Amino acid sequence: MSEPQGSEGTTQRLPVIEKAPGGELDSGPPPPPEGEAGREHRFWSARRVPAAVVAVLLLAVAGLFLYDIAAVRAHRPAMSWRRELARQLAERPLDDTWVLVGAGVAAVLGLWLVVLAATPGLRAVLPMRRAQTDVRAGLHREAAALVLRDRAMEVAGVQSVRVRMRRAHADVRAVSHFRELGDVRADLNATLDEAIRGLGLAHPPALTVHVRRPGRKG
Repeated sequence: MSEPQGSEGTTQRLPVIEKAPGGELDSGPPPPPEGEAGREHRFWSARRVPAAVVAVLLLAVAGLFLYDIAAVRAHRPAMSWRRELARQLAERPLDDTWVLVGAGVAAVLGLWLVVLAATPGLRAVLPMRRAQTDVRAGLHREAAALVLRDRAMEVAGVQSVRVRMRRAHADVRAVSHFRELGDVRADLNATLDEAIRGLGLAHPPALTVHVRRPGRKG
């Protein structure tokens, strides 16, 4: 049996459940009425690493400038790099290559930070339908792909299966060593449609099934 793409083992990852800091389960909006479960939004990433990197860089730069300013106030000469930086900023024209490169890098970094702040992230966690008001759960893509693969292996004639689970699409590629390919594909569609409904996802992915014969050995 083949593994789902992006998975290195067969250990199933458990669903994600959010809790509030006070110990109570994350409330959020009330459960959607029947037929509106697809409005459940994705989980937001804490993004601790980018936040820590930005904080450390800002702290280092601010501390360096503060030290140099305090040294100047204490009647000591300013650091040579700050004098050189001030001279370069005063003498270089705005259309200078290095000025444009620096402005471009700053703009890209700023845009990257804005994108991180405005997008939820955690693309690997699929939000599930909310059955209770105070519980919000999510299922990892690898776990969902593993469930679909195991259900597909139960279909008669299926030799191996590879499942690629995306946020809005599930691509299943199966190898059948007996039975008609059309019959195997029909059984796979029926079985996997039922399996996707059983996952309880707020946004059930569209299913695509490909079935082929095993390649010749040698």
